[in-house]
Amino acid sequence: LAKPVVDRLEEQLKGKARVIRLDVFTGVGRAAARRYGVMGTPTLLLVNQNGELVLGQAGIPRPGPIVEQVDALLASQ
Repeated sequence: LAKPVVDRLEEQLKGKARVIRLDVFTGVGRAAARRYGVMGTPTLLLVNQNGELVLGQAGIPRPGPIVEQVDALLASQ
């Protein structure tokens, strides 16, 4: 259900941010979920270049706030 939203978001962020999709049933996905406190799926996390969590959204992603945060991060660099 979230895939079409994330697909569009990935297109919107092309050249600005990288979208990485992780499966919480893999070792890497479980490690990331533990690190960032993911409690359910789907969850979208926005992480800065230092690996710090900037924004987390559980459920179907809302692209507006995500794009705004990416733009704010890029402007602050």
